[in-house]
Amino acid sequence: MALPAFSQPSQTLLSARLGFIGDTTDAVTPTHGGIVMMGGGKDVDEAFKWMIARSGGGDVVVLRASGTSAYNPYLYELGEVNSVQTLNINSRDIANNDTIATVIRNAEMLFIAGGDQSNYMKYWRGTKTMDAINYLLNTKRVPVGGTSAGCAILGGIYYSGELASLTSDSALANPYNRLLTLYKHDFLTAPYLQDVITDQHYLTRSRQGRHVAFLSRILQDWHIAAKGIAADERTAVCIDENGQAIVVGSSKAYFLITDLSNPAEVCKPNTALVWNREHRAIKVYQIQATPEGSGSFDVNSFDESKAKGGTWQWWWVEGGKLITTNLE
Repeated sequence: MALPAFSQPSQTLLSARLGFIGDTTDAVTPTHGGIVMMGGGKDVDEAFKWMIARSGGGDVVVLRASGTSAYNPYLYELGEVNSVQTLNINSRDIANNDTIATVIRNAEMLFIAGGDQSNYMKYWRGTKTMDAINYLLNTKRVPVGGTSAGCAILGGIYYSGELASLTSDSALANPYNRLLTLYKHDFLTAPYLQDVITDQHYLTRSRQGRHVAFLSRILQDWHIAAKGIAADERTAVCIDENGQAIVVGSSKAYFLITDLSNPAEVCKPNTALVWNREHRAIKVYQIQATPEGSGSFDVNSFDESKAKGGTWQWWWVEGGKLITTNLE
């Protein structure tokens, strides 16, 4: 039976909807959970196909707070799905609308576009839209993905970028820089990612250093041995329902591991970060992507012995400078 959100769109839905392609009848298909963390830049076709396969060909919803409906024809032509629509949720009133929440809950696949993650936090956090996304992640278990800003909010710990974008040099020179704004456990509850912080455009924008600064602050302030997952542009980390990740695309992805017993030696305001620990501060697994998917990493446990297809590295910081080396 077609649900009201499809057959008789409300005024709020009509104002938020940036286009609709496909069958207006609500599809009900078997789904398999999964998470796609895309690093921005050019979209990764094979990662979307991975999501579409897990959706069972159902209804696809794209969320954003600005932009266009460009994903609609792209996704509709990429694989067999019942429909694709994009919702522009750019106010808390829209985010708390029951019809909007119903459309999200009825999705068999959800993708969060790029943009500005501080808007997602400002408009969606603590609303019915947030609850609907978490329902898809944890109860209905459908594939959920995001690129750039959409990827940034998938971690249980996230960087908001609400004041301005932070560079690696600034973060390492002062890990308490006013632009380093972190939040934890108050937004999305993706499986396996509650103590993970993501980063994107990783190599293209040289963001490894700021990611390390994020992790140093999380250890220092919250005493959480957080993990990091990062993808470069044109690259996606695809995590299945069992927490097993592969890397799809053309560049690289990284999995960062910290230890409560190894915090930064110097992490304080207006002072360059020092996180040396005899050149073993952060253990990092690097995987080179391929179009069909490569490598294997257990995001469920971050068990180092299960990592395959990549290379291990040590990262450390001395006097505000990030240094990396491959393990021998």
